Amino acid sequence: MQRRKVTFKLYPSAGQAEGLLTLLRQHKDLWNAALEERIDAWRKRDTTGKSISYEDQCRSLTQVRAELPEDWATMNCSSQQITLRRLDKAFKAFFARCTKGQSPGFPRFESLARMPGIGFKGHGDGWRFAPNLAKNGKPDDFGAIRWSKHGTLRLQGLGHIKIRGEARAAGVIKSCELLHSRGSSGSEWHVSVTMECADVDVARRRTEHHAMGADWGVSRLMTIVRTDGAENGTHREVREDIENPRWFKTNQERLVALDRAVSSKRRGSKNWCKAGARRGAFRSKVARRRHDDQHQTSARLAARCSIFATEALSLKNMTASAAGTVDEPGKNVRQKAGLNREILDTAPAALFQKIAYKVMETGGQFLEAPTRSLKPSQRCPMCSAVVKKVLQLRWHCCGSCGHEEDRDAASARVVLRWALGTLPEEQKVEKRIRGQELPEAA
Repeated sequence: MQRRKVTFKLYPSAGQAEGLLTLLRQHKDLWNAALEERIDAWRKRDTTGKSISYEDQCRSLTQVRAELPEDWATMNCSSQQITLRRLDKAFKAFFARCTKGQSPGFPRFESLARMPGIGFKGHGDGWRFAPNLAKNGKPDDFGAIRWSKHGTLRLQGLGHIKIRGEARAAGVIKSCELLHSRGSSGSEWHVSVTMECADVDVARRRTEHHAMGADWGVSRLMTIVRTDGAENGTHREVREDIENPRWFKTNQERLVALDRAVSSKRRGSKNWCKAGARRGAFRSKVARRRHDDQHQTSARLAARCSIFATEALSLKNMTASAAGTVDEPGKNVRQKAGLNREILDTAPAALFQKIAYKVMETGGQFLEAPTRSLKPSQRCPMCSAVVKKVLQLRWHCCGSCGHEEDRDAASARVVLRWALGTLPEEQKVEKRIRGQELPEAA
């Protein structure tokens, strides 16, 4: 079983929307009160010698709920404990970064606009999710009844709220989180449902059984080399290119205009708030379009391959700043900043995460080649010789065997042959795999 999160949009009535904001405000007050309690305990540590833990604040919460039933006892206790748990995790992460010598930000007091949402524990504990079921209502091979679109969400004290959305696969519902955001028309609410699904979805079997090697990039989103059966029973390698949508460049003029509209207003005024809401709504729209495009791309690839291989990416290193220090300033800082923006605009981590779980959902394998030892972008796919190339050089030309090819296609071919075990024996590396074990190489 594997855990999945599915997000649905809520459509509350006017009264329910006001109740949701009241509930969010109560959790904001709880967060701020718990944070203030921890700060006071830290200031008095020299005299008391004690600090506040999550367990201590849970006991205090029980006492407060008994003393103020009208204000606190009407809220779900498990949901309040999740807010306290999040604060505890924030402090643990803060002290862990301090121990490493970093400069982390201290947990801050939250406003209503910055409060991200509300968490709930087990299904039925203050909430119940009721999706619409498929018309036939028959369980699949794993005993789960496939869901249809949309449904309702019942919340303690608010009643049933209509929701819209669709899950890829049915599963056992575990927990949920209410997500609050500001749109151009006011507050928007979503519910993220966590559920356990079967490792393999029989309804989404592969229509084709190719092995694919992918090379991610900025000029092209992905260059793919896949195996394709020939008439004599052998396999030939076919190249495919997926173009980069370039979401930022496509919408840059509109984003700049919205930024100028916000900066031209007096901070805190009504017009400033309206301009900020319009900017946030447009940014959310661009993010949703990128999210949808990645889902469609990953679904097409997962439906066609039984093995999908790519090199392991280190985005933290790839998007590091070139500014340097005062003593040793960096070079080409603006160019590197532009490249970092283009890299982050493609959201490669989110893309490959979607591909990974969808490939494994169909019973396939998702492989990550070790970049440091394999060196796909520097290695020749024909003779396995390492040919060093700078980033600006986009054509692979091997001095050992004379093979010439587009650099991205050569890198994808190296990854594909590594996954199939057909790469020349000069380079032997360990395989890192998510899911099942690799089959024996032919």
